[in-house]
Amino acid sequence: MAQEYLTVRALTKYIRRKFDADPYLERVYLTGEISNFRLRPNNHQYFSLKDEQAKINAIMFKGAFNQLRFTPKEGMKVLVVGRVALYEASGMYQIYIDHMEPDGVGALYQALAELREKLNKEGLFSLPKKPLPRFPKRIAVLTSPSGAVIRDIITTVKRRYPIAQLVLYPTIVQGDKAAESIVKNIQRAGQEDFDTMIIGRGGGSIEDLWPFNEERVARAIAAAPIPIISSVGHETDTTIADLVADVRAATPTAAAELAVPVLSEELLRIKERKNRLEQAYLNQIERKKERYQRAIHSYIFRQPMRLYEAQSIQVDRLNQRLQQNMLMLVNQRDRELTQLANRLGKATPINQVLQNQQQIAYLASRLTQQMDIYMKEKEQKLQHAIGSLDLLSPLKIMGRGYAYTTKGDQVIRLVNQLSSNDKVTIHFSDGAAEATIDQLKKSEPSSDTN
Repeated sequence: MAQEYLTVRALTKYIRRKFDADPYLERVYLTGEISNFRLRPNNHQYFSLKDEQAKINAIMFKGAFNQLRFTPKEGMKVLVVGRVALYEASGMYQIYIDHMEPDGVGALYQALAELREKLNKEGLFSLPKKPLPRFPKRIAVLTSPSGAVIRDIITTVKRRYPIAQLVLYPTIVQGDKAAESIVKNIQRAGQEDFDTMIIGRGGGSIEDLWPFNEERVARAIAAAPIPIISSVGHETDTTIADLVADVRAATPTAAAELAVPVLSEELLRIKERKNRLEQAYLNQIERKKERYQRAIHSYIFRQPMRLYEAQSIQVDRLNQRLQQNMLMLVNQRDRELTQLANRLGKATPINQVLQNQQQIAYLASRLTQQMDIYMKEKEQKLQHAIGSLDLLSPLKIMGRGYAYTTKGDQVIRLVNQLSSNDKVTIHFSDGAAEATIDQLKKSEPSSDTN
């Protein structure tokens, strides 16, 4: 018969049913130390719980985690309630936590540490502290009316400063109703006319002192309009009320000593200051008398006119300087005026007209000279041209015995232009003669004939 093999999934589902069906695993109460914790805001939380010899994976879903009144941290010892089941995908078993709280007395310390951190981040511990009045008239005391605290405070105040009025506000300082009583009396005392408020109780365990670690008590102390002295527990005990209060006292007796001065010492100090004031006043009077004697024997009162001698000399010097400066200023202005008059005289239109007239006359003279020179040059050129033209004039040549012949309007230059019996005119330098051609004689051509 062949053996039937299971798949991993089938085996895992079988084991998971075993876990789910086991009544002891449906609700498990477990204690251990948180390990591998990393806060995932607004999400499911995955971490481990361990002790000295074992470890188990843990899951806390978002809905259950948001119900916690504290923030889990690495290494914190806690008590958890949940169910154990198997996660098929990894084959690992783990606990699904429905509820978790710090383990034992450590829960109170954890809650205290978390509240301190919260209020510190808000700046409640670093608020400006109200100063204690040096000479309080009325002091409110919030404590149990039957304890040793109120007796110590009354004894100390009567011994040191009996003129101060103590008003006791009976307050529950231990138990479930203590925080409400403390807050109520702080608010009541804050509405009255008190200079200082003392909150106190004797020592005890953290459970006994827990009302003074309540958040509402801390906020009531911070909101109080008058300075508060906190004296809770022994010197080694430090509550949140001590951190928020304006002044912390180690014991109720110390709180009373901080609240009031020593009347006898204050009276002695007042007397000493009175004596110092009287002595200072007498010394001041003596100094004033000395100044008065020096003043009445001063030359100013004996010869008042000497008071003004230096000022009179100074006035004379200033007058001289003023006259010199005025004279210098007038001379300077006179020179400037002369310079301006000269500049104005040079710039007057009459001078410019005269200058222009002189310039015109000079230019006219030069123009006449240049015209004469030009006309003479032109006349010389004309005479030269006339002479040259006269040398070339036909009349001049005819005057030497030459003549020319015309036939009608035509000048006869060659014999070939004439014929027998032609009527011609022979021109001479002094007139002309009419002639008829009888015979033509032609000469041989020469190199001079055109």
